[in-house]
Amino acid sequence: MTGPRQRELLERESAHLAPGASEESALGRRVFVEGRGAVLTDLDGNQYIDLAAGTLTQSLGHCHPEVVAALTEQAGRLWNVHDFATADRAALCELLAELLPEELDTYAFFSTGAEVVEAALRAVAAVAEPGRGRIGALRHGFHGKTQGARMLVHWDIGHQAFSGNSVLGYSPYCYRCPLELEYPSCGVRCASLVRRHIAEKPNISALVFEPVLGAAGVIVPPPGYWEQIADSCRENGVLLVADEVLTGGGRTGTFLASERFGVEPDLVTLAKGLASGFPFAALAGRSAVLRHPEAGRAGSTASTYANNPLGIAAAKATLEVVRRDTLLARVTELGAVLDERLAELHAKYEVLGEVRGLGLLHGLEFVHDRTSRRPAPEIAQAVYQHALDLGLRTAIGGHVLRLAPPFTIDRALLEEGVALLDRALERATGDTR
Repeated sequence: MTGPRQRELLERESAHLAPGASEESALGRRVFVEGRGAVLTDLDGNQYIDLAAGTLTQSLGHCHPEVVAALTEQAGRLWNVHDFATADRAALCELLAELLPEELDTYAFFSTGAEVVEAALRAVAAVAEPGRGRIGALRHGFHGKTQGARMLVHWDIGHQAFSGNSVLGYSPYCYRCPLELEYPSCGVRCASLVRRHIAEKPNISALVFEPVLGAAGVIVPPPGYWEQIADSCRENGVLLVADEVLTGGGRTGTFLASERFGVEPDLVTLAKGLASGFPFAALAGRSAVLRHPEAGRAGSTASTYANNPLGIAAAKATLEVVRRDTLLARVTELGAVLDERLAELHAKYEVLGEVRGLGLLHGLEFVHDRTSRRPAPEIAQAVYQHALDLGLRTAIGGHVLRLAPPFTIDRALLEEGVALLDRALERATGDTR
């Protein structure tokens, strides 16, 4: 339960703070004051295993000493000189070149995920051939809350409809197939429709996609989905723009989730875990796109906080640890542990309709029963709140809980976190088997 000091502070700020907080914040009502590794502490001194890793951002956990040192040193030297070169920028470029697929050799730096998605859209528009004025995207996708990012997925607010010039294709949501088919007998029909409506259309310039759909509930595509779509896009001159704001930097066990599916994108957006949760983003691309004369006009990759030295320092320190400590292999190893433990929970609780994930990114979808698959957001909320009371933080969105532990979490602590999730499920369902 929320302690007295937290309740008092929340009441004070409610007099001035606008509504519209995230579901997890509104439900959780916690005031966190410290984080170390995979453990958070609230204002009343309670501790929590953080299996949400901030906002699915803390690749190295909270306050990793090397990232703290890099930020502290940089904060004492220089904060902002617009997009002038600074001491660490060349080294960060070289580090990215080492970690990313070799064809992604050109970079631009920004401050947030939505900002870098907008930059990618500008680049696409700049290099698009005449007649290719439309952009493809996937249903259930999420690319940010700015207008361009919203237009991609036809996300309307109030009485304003911003469908823009995007064409939506079917995402690989097998558990709730919109075509009412079953994998694999379906022949991956969703992919063939994306090919027909997007990849093979002469007026489409690019397909913007999440390799694994994150905000939608960790939708992992089946074999054959991306293989069909990527090949068709390449054959028909449609640029592939991978939104790896959530997955990039190693969360699925490869530096890019695209690598897991054999997709070779033309542009990639990175943020969240790239700098251990410090506001920083990168656009990586093929030189033919980002060095195109139209894409590289003066100011096209500049903004107030783009290229800021603090973000560069945090990203460089984060990626140096990821490389030095071979954390991608660790993500794969711990991901297998998480797969196994969550499979046990799925077998035990009927309210878990499906558990899915890759590496250290998993989604638990709650249903009233497995026959109807009717979403059960109230059960997900109960589990989320019981978990907090027990000392476990997860990420909730509707009827799905997401888990994204830090890459550095100790295996014993990870298993303890899943054990707390088991207890939260028991409390929420009354199932004490």
